[in-house]
Amino acid sequence: MTDVTDAELTIDELARRVGMTARNVRAHQSRGLVPPPRLRGRTGYYGQEHLARLELIRDLQEQGFNLQAIRQLLDRTRADSVGEALDFARALVAPFGDEQPAVLDGRELVERWGAELTPEIARRLHEIGFTRDIGDGRYEVRSVRLERAAEELASLGVPLERAVAITDVLKRHSEAVAASFVELFLEDVWRPFEAAGEPKEEWPRVREALDRLRPLANESLLAVFGIVMTDAVEQALERELEAARRRTA
Repeated sequence: MTDVTDAELTIDELARRVGMTARNVRAHQSRGLVPPPRLRGRTGYYGQEHLARLELIRDLQEQGFNLQAIRQLLDRTRADSVGEALDFARALVAPFGDEQPAVLDGRELVERWGAELTPEIARRLHEIGFTRDIGDGRYEVRSVRLERAAEELASLGVPLERAVAITDVLKRHSEAVAASFVELFLEDVWRPFEAAGEPKEEWPRVREALDRLRPLANESLLAVFGIVMTDAVEQALERELEAARRRTA
């Protein structure tokens, strides 16, 4: 018998490792997304490169990338930089932050939110990306922190519909902030690297820039929001005091 290690997997073993079927693996191979196996007799064996590629394909698909976009990413990567490129692509689609989403079925979701969770509010939560339908009657609550914030607002007498409306506003403004940081990375880090021919020795620097940009974006947003929130509260208080003075004048 042949000792099959992590570096020598049959197609069935490979498929199990990445949570796919052997048919999926063959389909990706036929599309050129995965290189052919190493043949030993009539049996093909797959190694770490195949495993890494299939895991990346799976992760990118879960993030909404189609197979054409994934193939373009793989095709444009130099052979001597495949490992670095795959690691970088995986870092790109990794969740931003340390939150772990909660997975609930429909009944649990209703129990958590009660009668306020109307079909209309559930639809809005899905549209703004707070919840995600992952099939089989299960839903992913993508931010437990936001859920706790909504619960705190409810304890202050703020209805769920109002909390959802605020979340929608936050999302729209956050999209503009995120777009600014993404453009910063593309303009000052990625495009110069790309123009230089994506040299293999520069991949660590680009990856480090991406890793450092994540906390920088978060810290910068919180810092600016703290200033803006302070000014907004002061201005609102001044307006209310002025209005009260006029009513009593």
